[in-house]
Amino acid sequence: QVQLVESGGGSVQAGGSLRLSCAASGNTASYNWIGWFRQAPGKEREGVAQISRVGRRTDYVARMKGRFTISQDNAKDTVYLQMNGLKPEDTAMYYCAAGAGVSVVDWNSWGQGTQVTVSS
Repeated sequence: QVQLVESGGGSVQAGGSLRLSCAASGNTASYNWIGWFRQAPGKEREGVAQISRVGRRTDYVARMKGRFTISQDNAKDTVYLQMNGLKPEDTAMYYCAAGAGVSVVDWNSWGQGTQVTVSS
């Protein structure tokens, strides 16, 4: 099992930036993907971006590509989500998850989340 701890959330004005961190510990060899997800009040959880441990392949939800950048530091077992040009609609609880899979990822470990609030 992998333990995940998110940090870096906060309150910013529209147009601002935040960098979220997801630190992994435990059986870090058990996953080959780390993903960021978010959930706004009253809405379903949605994917944001994901990155593979090997090869550093990245995938983004189309409307976030260009504003959000996912990256990783394998030496620290930490994945980052750089968010620029934040909009009020980006307000949500952001979660990272670890998963394994090839064509379909089984997200089986989740962090507790970090709150991002963007004011207009």
